[in-house]
Amino acid sequence: MPFDAHFIQNTVPGVSILHGTCPVNINFSVDSRTIQKGDIFVALPGEHVDGHNYVISALKKGAAGAIIATGREHELLSSADKKSWQNAFIATAPDPLQALLELAHAWRTRFTYPILAVTGSVGKTSTKELIAHIVRLGGKSYFASQGNQNTILGVALNILRMKDLHEGAIFEVGINKRGEMEKIAALLRPTYAIITNIGHAHMEGLGSLHDISFEKRSLFSHFSEQNIGIVNGDQPFLSQVSYRHPVLKFGSKTINQIQARKIVITNSHISFVLKIYQQKYPIKISNLHAGVIFNSLAAVAATYLLGIPLASILQGIQEPLVVAQRFEVCTLTDSKGILIDDCYNANPESMKAALLAFQKIKTEMPKIAILGDMLELGADSSFWHRQLGRFLNKVPSLKRVILVGDLVKWTKKTAPAFLSVDIVPSWQDAVALFEPYRAAEVFVLVKGSNGVGLTNLVKKFVTK
Repeated sequence: MPFDAHFIQNTVPGVSILHGTCPVNINFSVDSRTIQKGDIFVALPGEHVDGHNYVISALKKGAAGAIIATGREHELLSSADKKSWQNAFIATAPDPLQALLELAHAWRTRFTYPILAVTGSVGKTSTKELIAHIVRLGGKSYFASQGNQNTILGVALNILRMKDLHEGAIFEVGINKRGEMEKIAALLRPTYAIITNIGHAHMEGLGSLHDISFEKRSLFSHFSEQNIGIVNGDQPFLSQVSYRHPVLKFGSKTINQIQARKIVITNSHISFVLKIYQQKYPIKISNLHAGVIFNSLAAVAATYLLGIPLASILQGIQEPLVVAQRFEVCTLTDSKGILIDDCYNANPESMKAALLAFQKIKTEMPKIAILGDMLELGADSSFWHRQLGRFLNKVPSLKRVILVGDLVKWTKKTAPAFLSVDIVPSWQDAVALFEPYRAAEVFVLVKGSNGVGLTNLVKKFVTK
């Protein structure tokens, strides 16, 4: 069945099509700020923002139509200039979010090609993008979910972008509350799934590492003997578990089927011996972030299962791949200084890995780190921020640290005496503090949780 008005009516209970024709090659959006021409805007009521307030704005920007809550149509359309919606497809549903999920569920059942899901506390996006890169090198046409749209809403929107012309699909999946992963697994029904690692992330909503591991493993909840899970075999929470389906393990230990052995990190690259079962291959990657090793192993495991030619796999993991805001190297706008943008998010594991990689970079330029709060760590938040301060002893090449937020007050208390440390409450204050360095040749690492807003600081000082 094509995705048309009949599909919508047969899928969503209580839906009513009020006006217009359902567009061909339909895409959905829930954000009027990023709406693309031809999209259907789904108006979702939220805690702080009601999407119904932006329906007309979305239509004026080129949306082909909208799905709105039943009973809101008169309020929205009667007060708007008819020219703004006279050519639009307008439908109502009792619950627009549930309608979107129902459509995604029904659309997912159309496809029998392999679907790979990637989750984990660190490295989800980078691993997904690396897998997509290798698959393209292998000559396959796979759909890859957009950006970091990894919540159940993001997964639903991306399912609705899947087409018959694809040979497979790759999805990033993320959670921050208990029970969310099982719902995503039921919706997506992946053929294969990766857990990159288990770390201290979203602990407020998920609990301890044991709880986080349990929730992440829920991605396998609908697996049978025909499905294969891919897990980080170096982590006991993942490797020492009884699974009812086949599991492929990756890591640096000999228990894993996919291994990185003889790892060497220099000031210019990482090298290791890749073992795929008993076969060995020399690997050299122009990256100093140790996380790239495990991202590469996960990607090797996945693409090996997907049947991608070995030559494409080996080429893909060794080629430079830039993923925005993941240790992304940028040039300061007004100088030859370098800024590493790693500020998409932060937890204790990713913060330490970024600082170690930063330490290994050899440069004559003074090194500065701008570090923000690590959010959602729950009751142990102060402990982990104090640990971060102690960890700065392992980064002796640092000359100055600018701490941003409230929780980093604990970091300052334990920071080493050799460091010049400033603390400010907001990214705007950090901009003012860093401003004198705008035209200087400095080497800067910027990292913190997304909620701290350090992305805004990066935009002030670099042009991408």
